Amino acid sequence: MEINAKASSDAIQKILDRVKETFADEPKIYQMFMNCYTNTLDTTVKRLEDGTTYVFTGDIPAMWLRDSTAQLRPYLIPAKEDDKIAKILTGLVKRQFMYISIDPYANAFNETANGNCWEKDETKMNDWLWERKYETDSLCYPIQLAYLLWKNTGETGQFDDTFCQGLSKILEVFETEQFHEEKSDYNFVRRNTYFTDTLSRNGKGALVNSGVGLTWFGFRPSDDACVYGYLIPSNMFAVVVLGYVEEIAEKIYKDEELKHGARKLKEKIYEGIETIGITATERFGNVYAYETDGYGQYLLMDDANVPSLLSMSYLGYKGKEQRVEENTRKMILSETNPYYRGKKAEGIGSAHTPAGYIWHIALAMQGLTAKTKEEQRKIIKILTDTDGGKLLMHEGFCANDDTQYTREWFSWANAMFSELVMNYCGYEIMI
Repeated sequence: MEINAKASSDAIQKILDRVKETFADEPKIYQMFMNCYTNTLDTTVKRLEDGTTYVFTGDIPAMWLRDSTAQLRPYLIPAKEDDKIAKILTGLVKRQFMYISIDPYANAFNETANGNCWEKDETKMNDWLWERKYETDSLCYPIQLAYLLWKNTGETGQFDDTFCQGLSKILEVFETEQFHEEKSDYNFVRRNTYFTDTLSRNGKGALVNSGVGLTWFGFRPSDDACVYGYLIPSNMFAVVVLGYVEEIAEKIYKDEELKHGARKLKEKIYEGIETIGITATERFGNVYAYETDGYGQYLLMDDANVPSLLSMSYLGYKGKEQRVEENTRKMILSETNPYYRGKKAEGIGSAHTPAGYIWHIALAMQGLTAKTKEEQRKIIKILTDTDGGKLLMHEGFCANDDTQYTREWFSWANAMFSELVMNYCGYEIMI
C-alpha cells in the first residue's frame, strides 16, 4: 500500500503552505520542496500486513537501515499531528529492529526472505540480506529514529520486546568490535571488485589497535571500505545514541542493567574519540580525524555521507573543546578535503562518485549546520540550481555541469533537502 502524501495529510499541507509563503519570491524552491518532500511517502514507503513499514532506498530494490531512517526523518514534524504518519514511522522502527534481530552486521535487507542480493559475497549471508557490510551507523540510525519519534510525538509503540532485545544485541556488537582482532568473527570478501568494495586481510579489514575505547567498523556510510578501522564520525554517532539508550532504559524499560551498560560503553567510546580521535595539523590546529587505526595513523578528510564530521552538531555530538569542532569544519570545507569548486557549485564530494562531483547530501548538511539564515538560504539556492533540470535531488553532480549526475532517484538526498528547507522555515526536530 503506497501513501499519497499530497492527498492524505492536512499536517503535510500546512508545511507545504508555509514553505510556499516563505519562498514566494522563488517559486522553484517551493516546487522542488513539494516534489522532494512528498516523493518518499508517495514512492518508497510500503505498509506491510504485519503493521511494519518497508522503505525502498530509491532506485535499488532494498531497504537500508541508515537510509530508511534518514528518508523518513523529516516526517517527524507532521507526525505530531497526523497519527497515520506516526504509525508509518513506528512501523519502520519495528521493521528495522526485526532485521537487526536477524543479523546486526547487515546494512541492507529484502522485503521478504527471497534471496536477492547485491553480490554473492563471502560472508554469513542469508535470504533476508541484500548486503552484509558492517557499518556502525546502520545500528545507530534505528535507535535515533525510535528516540526522536518518542521525543517529538510522544509515541512509545516502537518500544516493544523486539526493540529491547535489539538494543542488547547492538551493545553486544559495539563491545565486541572494541576488540575486533581478538573477539570478532565478522569478515567480508567481495571478489573481482574495487578495493573500496571489499575488506583486506581475507575479509578481516585493516589492522587496528584494540582496547582504545573506539568501536570498529568495516565500511563507511557510503558503503565504501574504511582505510583505517575506527571511523570517528560513526563513533560520535554511537556516543549520542548510547545516551538515548540510557534514557530509554531508565524511563521506558526501567532496566538498570541496560542503562548502566549503555553509559559505560558510551563513556569509553567518548574518551577514545577525545584522545586518539584528535590530531594536530599545522594549518588548522587540533582537528578530529575522519579515520584512525589507534596506532597513530590518521585520515584527515570528510565524506559526503552522514554521519560525517560536518554533521557532528546535527547528530548531537559535543566534544570537550568547541575549538576542535570549529577547526575541523574549516578543514573539511577547504581544498584540504575532497572539496570541489566548479562553475555550478562548490562543496564536499565522495570517493563513492567521480572526482569533481559534489553531493547534495553534503550541501544540505552544510546548510543544516550553518550559523546564519543567510548561509542557509545561500545553500538552498545552490541546491535548487543544481537539480540537473529534474526538480529533484541526486547523489553526486559534476561541479561544472549539474546535468551530469549519479542516481536518478535518491530518496535520502530528497529528504535532506526537505529537512533543510523546513529548518529554514522554522521547523525543528527535537534531538
